[in-house]
Amino acid sequence: MTIIGKNSLLSMLLGCAVIAASPVAAKAPDLAPTPPMGWNSWDSYGFTIDEADYRANAQVLASIKQHGWTYAVVDMGWYMGRPSGDKRETRDFEIDANGLLLPTPNRFPSAAGGAGFKPLADWVHSLGLKFGFHIMRGIPRGAVERNTPIAGSAFHAADAADTSDVCGWDDSNYGIRDNAAGQAYYDSMMRLYAQWGADFIKVDCIADHPYRPTEIRQIAAAIKKSGRQIVLSLSPGATQLEHAAEVAQYSQMWRISNDIWDKWHFHDDPGEYPAGVDTAFDTLAKWSQYVKAGTWPDADMLPLGSLRPHPGMGEPRDSGLTQDEQRTQFTLWAIARSPLMLGTNLTQLDPFTRSLVTNDKVIGVNQTARESHALSELPPGFENVRVWVASAGKAGKPVRYIAFFNVADQPAQVSTTWSQLGIAGERSALNLWTGEKLAPARTITLTLPKHGSAIYEVR
Repeated sequence: MTIIGKNSLLSMLLGCAVIAASPVAAKAPDLAPTPPMGWNSWDSYGFTIDEADYRANAQVLASIKQHGWTYAVVDMGWYMGRPSGDKRETRDFEIDANGLLLPTPNRFPSAAGGAGFKPLADWVHSLGLKFGFHIMRGIPRGAVERNTPIAGSAFHAADAADTSDVCGWDDSNYGIRDNAAGQAYYDSMMRLYAQWGADFIKVDCIADHPYRPTEIRQIAAAIKKSGRQIVLSLSPGATQLEHAAEVAQYSQMWRISNDIWDKWHFHDDPGEYPAGVDTAFDTLAKWSQYVKAGTWPDADMLPLGSLRPHPGMGEPRDSGLTQDEQRTQFTLWAIARSPLMLGTNLTQLDPFTRSLVTNDKVIGVNQTARESHALSELPPGFENVRVWVASAGKAGKPVRYIAFFNVADQPAQVSTTWSQLGIAGERSALNLWTGEKLAPARTITLTLPKHGSAIYEVR
């Protein structure tokens, strides 16, 4: 385990000044006025993402940024010198003299000399993108073992650490106490991340199993003190509905499901790991009332296309979802206004996946709708079909969208009047995936393949 002290003096010198000048106003909704869109390394690289692979994916993301893709996120393990180690003790964490994790230079060479992620963030910003990365809540065990000082304070690691609290699926960190030392540690952390140029922080083992409201509040407060606008994403799910108001107050997005991977159905119990795409219909429906500018219930990443070379679960592969299922997942996430975070290896972007992630009309539903929800009352014949509607446009110029989803294991044909779906009168419609135009009529009839979908702009 390496300890580097170069950042420590700078953090201590800047600490008080940054805190004194930091804004303390309530969370601004314009930090994430629309659902965040971007790419995350976990589904294709797991622990193993390095700088070369990250830069290669970010360059592809920049080539499609005109479609709304903004955030390039390094997921878990960037501080591990040997991410393939079988145990925590063999993974060689990079920790500075103040107990803060640093990107390991053997995988992120631009971080050498204690530069941290700043050179990489500067490069990402030069592409017109925003830089993000993943952390585990808490303080590294190595920092507590050495009782490192906490930058900008008189406290030490032992004052902040709750050694009785360890994440059930990653024991590398201790939890943080709800005291002045704990706040000072998170303040020092977010101060450093702000200096690096972070735009997005995903914090894990905090939104569910266990739910850690004290650390959520501490991190949110530390971000405000840092003086930088940073989107806070809480993980994993399923965040419980009873916490909706609290997570919306302190974060911009939070996971509402267990990890969703590339299969339609995994378990009959949606709480089991991993979850299939089929679980998202009910989950998104119950969270739809909490979706608004600046606060986005997060249905998890999109495991589309190529999931290689080292996916966070399973063997290297193409997505196990059929093309119909991938289109259905993208459509559901879009109309439900979930954040859109791609898990695919962008350097292996195939034509079909590219057609999904560059469809401006479907993405536009996600980014411009002001309200969306699942229809709870449906006509006869819709027993295996789910329907979502969304509204967009300005006053006097409304735009309506409607999406149909076949959740059955065989094709489904449905026919109904628009009025039975809550849209009065004779209507024309545009299929946002195919471009097909439906002539004005009072009825709509369509055939959906197994686990297939269709989404229309209704005129």
